[in-house]
This record gives sequence, C-alpha cells and structure tokens, in this order.
Amino acid sequence: MPNAEFRVLSPTAILGYGFPEESFMAGVARRPHLIACDAGSTDPGPYYLGSGKSFTNRAFVKRDLRYMLVEGLKLGVPVVVGSAGGSGAAPHLAWCRGILEEIAREEELSFRLGAIAADIDKAAAKAALRVGKIRPMPFAPELTEEAIDASCHLVAQMGGEPLVKAFQAGCNVILAGRCYDPANFAALPIALGYDPGLAIHLGKILECGAIAASPGSGADCAFGTLTGESFILEALSPARNFTRESAAAHTLYEKSDPYRLPGPGGVLHLENCSFAELGDGRVEVRGSRHENTSPYRVKLEGARKAGFRAVSIAGSRDPIFIAKIDEILHAVRAQVSTMMQNTVPGSIIFHVYGKDAVMGPTEPEKVNHSHEIGIVIEAVAPTPEAADTLLSVTRSTLLHYGYPGRISTAGNLAFPFSPSDIAVGDVYEFSVYHLMEIERPDDFPLQIVNFKRGRIES
Repeated sequence: MPNAEFRVLSPTAILGYGFPEESFMAGVARRPHLIACDAGSTDPGPYYLGSGKSFTNRAFVKRDLRYMLVEGLKLGVPVVVGSAGGSGAAPHLAWCRGILEEIAREEELSFRLGAIAADIDKAAAKAALRVGKIRPMPFAPELTEEAIDASCHLVAQMGGEPLVKAFQAGCNVILAGRCYDPANFAALPIALGYDPGLAIHLGKILECGAIAASPGSGADCAFGTLTGESFILEALSPARNFTRESAAAHTLYEKSDPYRLPGPGGVLHLENCSFAELGDGRVEVRGSRHENTSPYRVKLEGARKAGFRAVSIAGSRDPIFIAKIDEILHAVRAQVSTMMQNTVPGSIIFHVYGKDAVMGPTEPEKVNHSHEIGIVIEAVAPTPEAADTLLSVTRSTLLHYGYPGRISTAGNLAFPFSPSDIAVGDVYEFSVYHLMEIERPDDFPLQIVNFKRGRIES
C-alpha cells in the first residue's frame, strides 16, 4: 500500500454541466495527481443512446474540457473522461474526440491520447446469449437475438482495466466510451497499489462533482485525497462543505442495497464504512471494501427505435373539470378510439401535472387539492404523420369535450403555445439492459494518437 497520498480533482458532475473557474483553479492549486470527469449517464433515457446524440451542450463540453486539458497538461497529470459524449457509443466518442482535437489545435497542445471504444459487436453478443453468458438486470426481460439486432447502438459499461491499459501505454489523456462511473477516478490509483474499496468508493462520490457536498451542486468541483487507510472529501467553493450526513447520503445514491454496490467484476461492500468530520468542511471515510467476483460481468446497454412522438401542453383551472379529470380522460380516449376505428395506430398518454404525473398509479396522495392542473398529451405512433393525427384529434376532442356540470362552452383547455401541437421526433426504448460475462476485462479497442503542438503525428 503506498504511503503517499493520491489527490483527485473532479470538476463537475457531467462534462458540460460547467463549474466556477475559481473552484477549478483552487483544485489545480492543490496539485492533483489526476483530473477526471464522468461525461454520461442512462438517466436521460434511451433517446440519446439510440440516436447517437449527446444530451450535453457542445459549447459547454468544449469549455469544461478546455480547462481540464490545458491545466492537466501544465501539471503533467493524466486527464480522464469516461462515457464520452453522454452515452459512450461510437458516435458519442467521435463527437467528444472532435471537440478535444479542436481544443488541441487551438491551444497547440502536446499529449498522447488513448481513445477506448465501448461498442459491442452484435454477433458476439448473440453468441454469448446462446451459451448462457447474458442474464437480465432486475426487472428487465430475458434478452432475445431480435432485441440485439434491433438495437441502434450496443455498448458495454467497461471497468477500470481498459483505462489502466491506456495508462500503461503512456497515454496521459484518455477518452473512454461507456464506462463505469467510479472507474474514471479509481483505475489509476488502484493500478498504483491503493486499496480498491477506498478508491472505488471515492470514485462513486467524486463522479457527481459537488453534489455530495452541502449545499450540493452538479455544476461545481470536488476534491478527494486517498491515503493508505482512508479517503478525504472536500469542496472547492467557500459556499459548500462536506458533512458526515452529505457524504453518507450520497453513498446511498443510485443504490438498491445500502451495503452493497455491484460493478464490473466486483462488489463494493460498505457495511463497516465510517464517516468523520475533520473540520474545515472535510470528511474522512474509512472501511470501504471491494470484493472481486467471478465470472467478470459488464452491463450491456442498447436502445431501439420505437416510433415517433408529438405532444401538446395545456392547462385548466376549472374545478369541475379538475374533479372529473379521470373520467373525462377515459371518455376522451374511448371517443378518439371510436373515431379512429384503428385506422391510425399508436398510443395516447395523458400526463396530468398537479395530480399524479410524477408517480402515476403509485402516487400515495389520492385526494387532489390542486386549483389548477397541467396536461401533457403525448401521442406515439409508427410514423410522424400518424403521431400528428392522433395528437390533433385527441387534443381537439379534449378541448371541446362536454362533461356533466360544464358551464363554459368556449373550451376546456388553456394553451401556452401557438401552434399547440409539437412534433418531438424519434422515440427510442431500451432494448438491452443486461449483464454479460467477459473473459478479458481490458479487451476493449484502444486507439492511441500522439498530438504535437495540436497536430496529430503520423
């Protein structure tokens, strides 16, 4: 176990969310050994993986990445970005790499880039499925070859091993495709001999930037220091502090089990974890333990096209309408179905804000006390034209639907926008959300590119 401390700067929760320059430079002044950032998530849903687009803004990704590259290379420390481009498939990695190359040219930077692809060949995935090496995540259906073939992009959430391989090849800037969030921060210190449990737990907290501080922010920096027996967390803005409660609470974030966090090739055990405040807004964490598991599994993520969407947004503050909203929507749905007579395929979903739009049927508050409600009418159909038609007919039917006790005949809905109907475009759904056994955790394609004063060396 190394005696020296290992310091890590996490600029922001997701590359492109931004951070105060003052916070970032305060972290740089602490002379970190690594600057790392997570750049993606499945949280925004399947659209971004399926479409190959980023959910973050290009200008701000470039802004954040410029700070990281310029200051990291000045310090002579590695810069790591995982889940590049948001979802980490080939188009996302290429998008982020294009931004990096622009910065390199503009700043005339010299470095060795390791670009690691996370895409999984569909034939290989189907072969693994046939021999029982793929199993579903909780609540996911059994995987089929048809679902694999229908996926627009298929990626595996790599662990730290491919990053270590890039470090060992001399890369001081790493762009990885879909990556286990803590691995961006934990791979290098683990390779240097630091305790894997502490390193992964530290990475679990740092991957969200200053969200784990109090008050939390996804658009601010956090700093972590690994020692031989613990790690220390601190915020880099005078407006924030880490506390025992904030650090412990974030340890529970995105976890179904408070004591166990599964990841690629292992499980992080937190049963004996302790959190101690050191003063000056710092918290020391001890007792995290990592256990390797066999076989080594990675999470597969895939998304397929599911149709086209159109929406209309409206509101109402008629107390009679609000009181009868469930039966009104049921009757409107039935009337539209009768008029369509199955000539326009698709589905209508009503999201009633002010009633149960967030939690749906699991909403515990059954009595509606709202004096006004918002209604999002969503139409999903196989073609854009079918979605537009279904939405238009449903919107006009609801607008003029007559219900018992109705007084005004001018219309039931208030529309904030004209035109009221909005074509949203392609709809995607997750088609693969499963675990796959792999033989070599570091066997992800690595491309190494040397930059000299901003130009790629041949």
